[in-house]
Amino acid sequence: MNTARVPIVVARDVAKTYASGTEALAPVSLTIGQGEFVTLLGPSGCGKTTLLHLIAGLDAPTRGSLRWWGEGAPPHGDDRQRIGYVFQAPTLLPWARVRANVRLPLDLAHVARDKADAAVDSALAKVGLGAFARAFPRELSGGMRMRVSIARARVMRPSLLLLDEPFGALDEFSRHHLDDELTAWWRAEPLTVAFVTHSIAEAVYLSTRILVMAARPGRIIADVPIAAPFPRGNAFRASLAFAQQCVALSELVAQASQPVDG
Repeated sequence: MNTARVPIVVARDVAKTYASGTEALAPVSLTIGQGEFVTLLGPSGCGKTTLLHLIAGLDAPTRGSLRWWGEGAPPHGDDRQRIGYVFQAPTLLPWARVRANVRLPLDLAHVARDKADAAVDSALAKVGLGAFARAFPRELSGGMRMRVSIARARVMRPSLLLLDEPFGALDEFSRHHLDDELTAWWRAEPLTVAFVTHSIAEAVYLSTRILVMAARPGRIIADVPIAAPFPRGNAFRASLAFAQQCVALSELVAQASQPVDG
């Protein structure tokens, strides 16, 4: 827990058990401070997405409590306290053009059309897709569709951004490029990020802190700070410090993958 930063999300003994009796998440406590880039890392089935859904307010814990900006419910209507969510798949409307897909949250919020269109133009320009505003999702590559999804998250100017393994299906070049775009956005805005990934290298490259999770039931077994300065770039990926951090985290993930005795 980083006590030097203003808490954005505080979870206390949060657990989730489904109606089937499956204990998806053991009691977990964590604090995400303003401006942090926190990654949830661990094997499949360790509760990363479940925890992210709880942080997003998309699901309720079976027990324990969550607070957002000191309040007991996710914020609504406060421009300074918005939550954005980027899913594993781009989840775009296939019948709608790129512009309409990005404008969707603004339309749902009843933002005036001229103001919404200006915000969409800005968001598309920032992800390098200004020339594709009238394209349909089927006409775009996988990386471009994910950029549209990110533009849709950007258009609402969130202060807390949650991403559930958004780049996992992309090739390495596209993934590295989008990692750099994401960190550039995070550094340029007053933005706090919680990110889910299976990739140890991606976690080390992006994060200020990594929470390593283990499965059956899901739980946090380590809280690892990554102190390397930003921007990081290819020189950091090639550095001894990067390699050492990856090795240390590989050992923790291997430990996390071991079944619990009993």
